[in-house]
Amino acid sequence: MKKGLGTFYGIGVGPGDPELITVKAAKILGKLKVVFTAASTKNNYSVAYEIAKSYIPKTVEIVPLPFRMTLKHTARRQAREENAKKVLQVLSQGEDAAFLTLGDPLTYSTFSYLAKALKGIEPDLSIQTVPGVTSYQAAASRLLVPLAEGEESMLVLSGSQGGAALREAAGKVDNIIMLKAYKNFENILATLEELNLVDHTIGISRCGLDGEEIITDIRRFKDHHPPYFTLLIIKSGMLHESSCIETCQGNI
Repeated sequence: MKKGLGTFYGIGVGPGDPELITVKAAKILGKLKVVFTAASTKNNYSVAYEIAKSYIPKTVEIVPLPFRMTLKHTARRQAREENAKKVLQVLSQGEDAAFLTLGDPLTYSTFSYLAKALKGIEPDLSIQTVPGVTSYQAAASRLLVPLAEGEESMLVLSGSQGGAALREAAGKVDNIIMLKAYKNFENILATLEELNLVDHTIGISRCGLDGEEIITDIRRFKDHHPPYFTLLIIKSGMLHESSCIETCQGNI
């Protein structure tokens, strides 16, 4: 740790239910003066802050950091570096600060990119993470569907590029978790149909948030996108067995 610099915390606030925030995260949030959140370039709204706000004293300064939603690598890198400099302005005063992230800070999170940018400027900066409950852990709990049993394997995929990765993994992995399933859902659904996995798939949208919805038949989204916070649990290894999804649905 570089002398004079505060510690930067990446805090996972879980998928939506404020009661899933860890005791450690709550303790850290209660002693800070500045908390950073991710925002779009259009507004400062933060779902992560809305989840964690009951643990944050009203005296804490909330600083939104705009991250550009673009495919241009140079623009994304520039935004991360600009945000890293804003964080360092606080840390250079000897103050600790935190960045809130949905789920876990090191699982498909903006925090990991911000941390790399900070280390690129200040290699000796002290950065600590507080793990959070992931959306798929919360979803499995809500659905009563095991993520893996016995000697089964499990793979977490991003659906942002459609079903290509799913096609490659099916048949090789017993359980597949597909995050970010909303954007290219038509292609993902077509891939699941091609692989005869539709009836071995269950989805959930906005898990732990207002408007939570369990999707037992993903075919109904054939002609339109499901909500933004949608994930799928795919029992790829049960093509020739009775899926536990069918059994568990009766208990939901």
